[in-house]
Amino acid sequence: MTKEAIFAQGAPAAIGPYCHAVKTGNLVFLSGQLGLNPETGKLEGDIKEQTRQAIANIKTVLASVGCTLDNVVKTTVYLGEMHFFDAMNEIYAAEFGEPYPARSAFSVKELPKQALVEIEVIAAL
Repeated sequence: MTKEAIFAQGAPAAIGPYCHAVKTGNLVFLSGQLGLNPETGKLEGDIKEQTRQAIANIKTVLASVGCTLDNVVKTTVYLGEMHFFDAMNEIYAAEFGEPYPARSAFSVKELPKQALVEIEVIAAL
């Protein structure tokens, strides 16, 4: 198995020892993206704003390997609190569109930098 580490220009810098994505075969596994502004490295806004920014960051990483949201086959959404679910879903549905990728979504005790949402995806080339 060969794997290629992807570091996407324009995406927020990693806040730990990981790359933005790993490409292996015809699959691309993206690290979870917070709603970090790539220019400032800071979280901004409410759950809707952070969801929009997390998806924008995902789009940037996907573009670096020639993909779009249409290539996404699976997502995992981590929420800081479950009551964010409906607001996140509103933005998620508008960004991804039908047919939606397979998805898991759940709340966790805490996310890095006290983010409200983190989204990771798997895309097929």
